[in-house]
Amino acid sequence: MSTAPDRPPSRPRFLPCWLLLAAALATGCDRQAQPVASKEQVFENQNFRVVRIDLKRETLSLHWKDPDSGEAFGTINALRQWGMAHNRRMLFAANAGIYDRQFAPLGLYVENGKTSVPLNLAHGNPASGNFSLLPNGVFAIYPDGHADVQTSAAFKAAGKPAQWASQSGPMLVIDGKLNDQFIDDSNSLKWRSGVCAKTPHQVVFAVSEAPVNFHTFARLFKEELGCRNALYLDGTISQFYVEGEGYAGAPTFMVKPYAGIFAVFTQPTP
Repeated sequence: MSTAPDRPPSRPRFLPCWLLLAAALATGCDRQAQPVASKEQVFENQNFRVVRIDLKRETLSLHWKDPDSGEAFGTINALRQWGMAHNRRMLFAANAGIYDRQFAPLGLYVENGKTSVPLNLAHGNPASGNFSLLPNGVFAIYPDGHADVQTSAAFKAAGKPAQWASQSGPMLVIDGKLNDQFIDDSNSLKWRSGVCAKTPHQVVFAVSEAPVNFHTFARLFKEELGCRNALYLDGTISQFYVEGEGYAGAPTFMVKPYAGIFAVFTQPTP
């Protein structure tokens, strides 16, 4: 039995309200100010991983082949390992646009100012794939650092050379309106990923954590994320990687080799 004298219980220490408020505001600001901000978001009882990238603070690039070997990266992990070998940490990655059976981009592909595949304006059979569900579009980042999502026809009409660009389809949102090809109660459910440029320097990526139809996915971008133009990237095989959080999107056993991968890396360390 303790022989120590009884002491009155210590009183809890309270911080002044203004100090607590300041700390809370600072924390909130820090989260909003992250150059790569990842969030689990619920829309229509579905979970989505939403990633916002500040292009004023980070470089979003596009990768298909290892510049040294000429071999396609194929997977996010292979690209991540390449980054590590060059003293660069991968902060974010997502598979890019539609590709063909030879694992080559099916539409426009521009990597660091070089066009490897030209703009594809062929009108195929919508039953043959999502790319032919018109209009399709282009997500591009320009030499001055601003990003945009446009229909393929609008991109061609603008005639501006891009630094990084990937063509995919269909467009999810066009000038603030849902693509009218989508059916509200469609039973075509897949894991889906897409992208928009919320502002010229804020890019927003989203991937579903469970299968959804096009209509719900497009409404996520229009109603929840506030995007005037949004582009579908891919479905069934789509995954995101976020440093510290791992992978989101389709289950790993569904994933097949990618033709292009968007990524944010840290700058090389000495």
